[in-house]
Amino acid sequence: MAIVETERHGQVLVVRMNRPERLNALSHEMRTLLAEAWSQFRHDAELEVAIFTGTGRGFCAGEDMKESLADKEPGGRRPAIEDPFMSGALEKPVIAAVNGFAMGGGFMLVERTDLRVAVREAIFEVSEAKRWLLGGYNHGHIANLPYPIAMEMALGFRFTAQRFYEIGFLNRLVEANDLMPAAMAMAEHLLSLPPASRVNTVHMMRQMRPSPSGEQQALAGVLHDRGAKSDLMESRAAFAEKRRPNFKGWDDPQDRYGLPTLDTIKR
Repeated sequence: MAIVETERHGQVLVVRMNRPERLNALSHEMRTLLAEAWSQFRHDAELEVAIFTGTGRGFCAGEDMKESLADKEPGGRRPAIEDPFMSGALEKPVIAAVNGFAMGGGFMLVERTDLRVAVREAIFEVSEAKRWLLGGYNHGHIANLPYPIAMEMALGFRFTAQRFYEIGFLNRLVEANDLMPAAMAMAEHLLSLPPASRVNTVHMMRQMRPSPSGEQQALAGVLHDRGAKSDLMESRAAFAEKRRPNFKGWDDPQDRYGLPTLDTIKR
């Protein structure tokens, strides 16, 4: 059984993650196969639009915690080849058809798509605050969301599909049986546009998306290293073992005080 399946429907490619027993968690193998699928889609002149979905109860649960623990590699191993979908090199539009849980890295896959359809039962979570020393500070900013909602996302709260639809993160909310037909209808609309208009418009809209400044990213880089690195593996072990984590917090307790700021980063 292929853990990444592709189906051609005329000029539309369906890319389906297929590890339902693990809620389509991103193993190294899956990341590599996705990179290959997106590369093939990018360079195939007969394909113009992709629909990205999953099998089973989950769209994607994000990082494969068990593999990360076995490899002693927080975040998991990345593929040796470029993934044009994740790098931003892919010029063609991608529609997310979110069939269930989209957590952590799975949420980030949805975030990279251009249009989004979800089933009403879908649940979303930015999980970085639970697994790293800095939460997902940038996701609400990228989505143009108000500060309190962006803060809620960064701190790892869960969101229902209904709430995400109400705040504008999702384009359509549908029943499970209507998920792929709704995504395909959006793809057919895109194919009705002049090809150059479709590609140029998607590119322009992507260029206009907000992104953290260089100084903000530099500050985030410093904060990512400020704390007990042992907590990275402890969070993953606790998740895999279904127990409460025993966090250390800081190797030096004084590190919780005097945090760096944008002003100190500029100096």
